[in-house]
Amino acid sequence: MNLTRRGHEPGWQAEQQQYLLFYSRATCVVTIVLMLGGIGLDLAFYPDRLAEFALVRLLASCIIGAVLLSYAFEWGRRHLQWLTYFWLCVPQLAICWMIGRTEGEQSIYFVGLTFALSGIGFFLPLTLLEAIAFGLGTVMAYVAACLLSPYGVERPSTLAGNMLFLLFYAVVCAVIAVYSGRWRRQSWQLKQAVERANDDLRQTNAALAEVKGHMIQQEKMAALGTLSAGLLHEVNNPVNYSMMALNMALADPAAKASADLNESLVDAREGMQRVQNIVSDLKTFAYQKPGENPARVFVLEKAVDSARRLAGHELKGVRFEVELPMDTHVVGDEPGLIGVLINLFSNAALALQKSGRAEPRITVRGRAQDGRLHLAVRDNGTGIAPEHMTRVFDPFFTTRDVGQGLGLGLSVSYAIVQRHGGELRVASEPGAWTEFELDLAQANAGGATTDRGDAE
Repeated sequence: MNLTRRGHEPGWQAEQQQYLLFYSRATCVVTIVLMLGGIGLDLAFYPDRLAEFALVRLLASCIIGAVLLSYAFEWGRRHLQWLTYFWLCVPQLAICWMIGRTEGEQSIYFVGLTFALSGIGFFLPLTLLEAIAFGLGTVMAYVAACLLSPYGVERPSTLAGNMLFLLFYAVVCAVIAVYSGRWRRQSWQLKQAVERANDDLRQTNAALAEVKGHMIQQEKMAALGTLSAGLLHEVNNPVNYSMMALNMALADPAAKASADLNESLVDAREGMQRVQNIVSDLKTFAYQKPGENPARVFVLEKAVDSARRLAGHELKGVRFEVELPMDTHVVGDEPGLIGVLINLFSNAALALQKSGRAEPRITVRGRAQDGRLHLAVRDNGTGIAPEHMTRVFDPFFTTRDVGQGLGLGLSVSYAIVQRHGGELRVASEPGAWTEFELDLAQANAGGATTDRGDAE
């Protein structure tokens, strides 16, 4: 029970303290039951002393019960070790007193001392020295009771035999204490090893999930780059020819003479211009070489516009407001950050779709602070439930329906922003709004703010 001699680790000491508290309580209850139940033995063996022995048993039970009650309070738990030492002596002394009041070495009650020795050795975390001291103390108390009995020691051989019997039990108690202590120690070490292995496994799983997310993202980017390169070759030239033809047609007198024809040609030219813008946005992904340092200066405002156009299908009917400083030159991986913005815009659009707002709105605001440009994307959608806030950036966590997403978008986005020396943060009010904010290193500091707002 001496925790300082059982190990120096705080975890082990706390484990021992909890073990001692639990079994000290349990053995208190068992001891009280046995002490009171012993009244039946008194009736059978010493009916003439029934009232006297019952009173002693009741007094011992009350003392042990008071110790048990003290464990419910801080004082009792703080002095747990010494209180346990104390109450363990109470039943032994009570039994020895009853032995002294009867036939001494010939009293059957010495068997109760052996029960106490074996039970305590089994249940309480004694050290070897504590077990030896308790066993020898029991033997000495028994000898004193026999010597002080009214009849003295009438049969020394019986006393010697009983003493030897008690010593055998004391040895058993000591052996049990040693091996149970080792078993508890090994069990605790095994538990710690399992917990460490579980922690390592969780970290490994998280790392594998992050790597898998990055690999999926890289594969998507590589596929997008391949597609973009093909589009640049296959689409750009026909688009340019079509633009030239549309401009020539608009200059024709016949087109100017017909309002319907002129309007149709203007609409066609605007459509081709949108195709040109999308192809231009995809150039960003087409010329990213593997192994090349992606960090370069680019204009974040253009990245926002590119992401907005590439997510344009999902943003239909959403009011899209942008408030950025005049100077939005930042340093970073432009394709990766465009991917982050596309993901944020798409998630915002999905939240707006679920909310059914009459006036769905996404607001993009930027501010310069301490050499970094902070960009916030806020929507007035469904918001995020409080129980999901701590899991938003976990890999494979998603609230979407099955088949609508792997739950990797935000975790990959978080890693991309973190790679830029920034942090992707989230704030939300359920049922009202959600805001994601990231920060990037500025290429140049300063700049006034311009406001742009329109609807698609």
